[in-house]
Amino acid sequence: MSARNATDRYGTVAKAFHWTTALGIFLNLAVGVLAAWLPTGSEAEVARKASVFSVHKTLGVAIFAVALLRIVWAVTQPKPAPLHPERRAETLLADTVHWLLYGSLVLVPLSGWIGHAASEGFARILWPLGQSLPLVPKSPRLAETAWALHYVLIWVLVIAIAAHVAGALKHHYVVRDETLRRMLPGETRAGRPGAKHGTVKPAALAVLFWAVAIGLGAGAGLYRQGASAAEGPALEAVASEWQVESGTLAIDVIQMNSEVSGAFADWTADIAFEEPDGMGRAGEVTVRINTGSLSLGSVSEQATNSDYLASEEYPTATFSAEIVKSGDGYLAEGTLALKGEEVPVTLPFTLKLDGNTATMQGRTVLDRRSFGIGQDMDSESQVGFEVAVRVELTATRSSD
Repeated sequence: MSARNATDRYGTVAKAFHWTTALGIFLNLAVGVLAAWLPTGSEAEVARKASVFSVHKTLGVAIFAVALLRIVWAVTQPKPAPLHPERRAETLLADTVHWLLYGSLVLVPLSGWIGHAASEGFARILWPLGQSLPLVPKSPRLAETAWALHYVLIWVLVIAIAAHVAGALKHHYVVRDETLRRMLPGETRAGRPGAKHGTVKPAALAVLFWAVAIGLGAGAGLYRQGASAAEGPALEAVASEWQVESGTLAIDVIQMNSEVSGAFADWTADIAFEEPDGMGRAGEVTVRINTGSLSLGSVSEQATNSDYLASEEYPTATFSAEIVKSGDGYLAEGTLALKGEEVPVTLPFTLKLDGNTATMQGRTVLDRRSFGIGQDMDSESQVGFEVAVRVELTATRSSD
């Protein structure tokens, strides 16, 4: 049998691509569902879930590579003619489904790959290449959008597969023609001489279908960024001697031997400060943090659940401290109230004063165990004990 297609049959290469891709898709859909279903209540369960997700991602990248080769081969080969060109609506539907399938073979793994590349830490691809992509920054917002699109596009793929399989079975068992047999092993030849498949109209219908699906995802709120289920109401603004104009409150943690960075989107600082003549007390600060506003790559939801920050039960953390000028700079010495625990914390920071504008940068390290965070993670093989806290802000002195 010839490796190349003809107008009345598929060649061995096209058949090999078809069944390899089909097997990969069905296998990876099953692995993806299993990975999403697996619990994360213990260290062993998190490790198992991450391993299954790694398999899912690795298979997805492999399917993406096979799909590209399949598409390149398809555009260089004649496509066997439709068996019933007089059935225009049926032929148009079949061609539209084929466009959806070919497009989904690219869009589904690519959206997942972008989500992976924009995320940090959790569930690496099981080979060195592909952990990042050109032009894809590490961005929780981009990752969340890509994962949401991945979810929507998977449903488009599932619908297209269902329609494709239903059509093939109909032709095989109801119409009893050679449509399915042309893709099975053997030398089945069938097709109307001169009959052709549509291109522009089915492609346009496929694009319209994707647009509708993505629009339905937007209507369902799948692309909303920066808010977890536990976030709750935003913190109220505070009247402060120094008003924060811009700033970042970020954390870094080691997860599965990789550093994962995240930040709190909602926090306030009530700052009273006066530069002292010498060493000693310079003021005080109270920082309130909406714990549910944490964005931490692909594990944002996990980080705010009851095993970690428990944001539903403890929606706010508070750091109250004295500001002290020391020989090496400044210290904020006080107490951090988080998840029902109060722990002494010292934050060293640098401060640059320019008239009524102050710019500070500080960093300290906390032990998550001091706050009962991730108690089931009693080793550092999955999540490190140390959590680095980084603060950067610019504040201006109130004119009142």
